[in-house]
Amino acid sequence: MSQRLLEGKVAIITGAAAGIGEATARLFGEEGAHVFILDLNGSGAAAVAEDIRARSGSAFSFAADVRKSDSVRGAIGQAIEQSGRVDILINNAGTYPRKPFLEMSEQEWDDVQETNLKGVFHCTKAVLPHMVERRAGKIVNISSVTFFKGLANLTHYVAAKGGVIGLTRSLAREVGPHCVYVNCITPGAIEVETEKLVATPEQIAAIVGQQSLQGRLKPLDVARVCLFLACHLSDGLTGQTINVDGGLIMH
Repeated sequence: MSQRLLEGKVAIITGAAAGIGEATARLFGEEGAHVFILDLNGSGAAAVAEDIRARSGSAFSFAADVRKSDSVRGAIGQAIEQSGRVDILINNAGTYPRKPFLEMSEQEWDDVQETNLKGVFHCTKAVLPHMVERRAGKIVNISSVTFFKGLANLTHYVAAKGGVIGLTRSLAREVGPHCVYVNCITPGAIEVETEKLVATPEQIAAIVGQQSLQGRLKPLDVARVCLFLACHLSDGLTGQTINVDGGLIMH
């Protein structure tokens, strides 16, 4: 039997109570990682962790708000104290409310930036010193293909996700000499529960119709690329952005 790809590795995944984060946490658990699930929805995160353990995986959960540095440092500090190290960080937590730009308040703009971009800053700051000290680490940031496509009524979200790509590229240059990898995934239209709150079936069908692969993308499709970027198979790759969008955008 071949060894699991993340055997014994310690992974922190944000926004993992549902959707892409949940799928990634479950896959990492199957691949032998000790998974720490961080989510604003503490009960949801606990339920995912409990189910992973029920399937013979190793998982723990923390209620944490990525917008707040104290909350992030507290949760990640506990994870590091419990495990002794952190090998992988998946910055997945995000929100994407739709609003026309001219109707958008400054507070609404700030709220999206705080979660989607500053949250990546807080979480990365919390784990990076340990990775640099150990000269080992894989950071995977979840952005969005909307940065390349541009979508109306999502200017705050697209701006934040573009910032995630910029952060990925610059940080990869900075920490590469310390053997820390930083890469990014830009998912397309992924079939998750929250999608129903922001898009109609007709809008979703229109996007799928533009894909090269004419089928719905699932959270597991993104989780598998997270796995690739988190394990040794991607040791020749840093500072890169990978579309998981069924061939919607090519760059």
